Amino acid sequence: MKHENGLIIVLSGFSGAGKGTIMKHLLASYPGEYCLSISATTRQMRDGEQEGREYFFKSREEFDAMIASRELLEYATFNGNSYGTPRDYVEKLVAEGKDVILEIEIQGALQVRELYPDALLLFVMPPSADELKERLVGRGTESPEVIAQRLAISARESQFMPQYDYLVVNDILDESVKQVHEIIQSEHYRVERNHLTIKKMQEDLKKFERSM
Repeated sequence: MKHENGLIIVLSGFSGAGKGTIMKHLLASYPGEYCLSISATTRQMRDGEQEGREYFFKSREEFDAMIASRELLEYATFNGNSYGTPRDYVEKLVAEGKDVILEIEIQGALQVRELYPDALLLFVMPPSADELKERLVGRGTESPEVIAQRLAISARESQFMPQYDYLVVNDILDESVKQVHEIIQSEHYRVERNHLTIKKMQEDLKKFERSM
């Protein structure tokens, strides 16, 4: 069955839960199935980056104008730089029947849910809190103070988990990637997402009513 429209999918999770790794493997495992949304940002372009590939790079004035004209699905500011999801970019892909994944933080996810109640929200979590700490320590890139801060943030973020549609427990990576794929594919077959298909079947069946 051909899907009527693409889905807006939001993938969030605790720092260290592995949502970025899941995304990377999902795109590699199912080439052509999904589009990863590209954010607009006010931060400076880094060596090796390209406009429209990693980000859409904007000045502060341009970014604020996008907010004022409601051109962003969601936006947030981290460490003095703002990031947001361009609305036209996502809506164009969805209208073409493509599933678009937004890998964004909880604040942005809830903004998307307000605009698109039928967006699919997935939350990535580790098997346990202790495992989350081990993963952050295992990175070897952050001080104990920063790790403690990230864990404290995760504790606060956990209060928003019930507002998501599905939990993805990232224990074994390959299984988590498969789970995300299967959740998304199953969502396409929800009755409320297939009104046109239902209507067509109802119209086609009317010829049998006339023959009785």
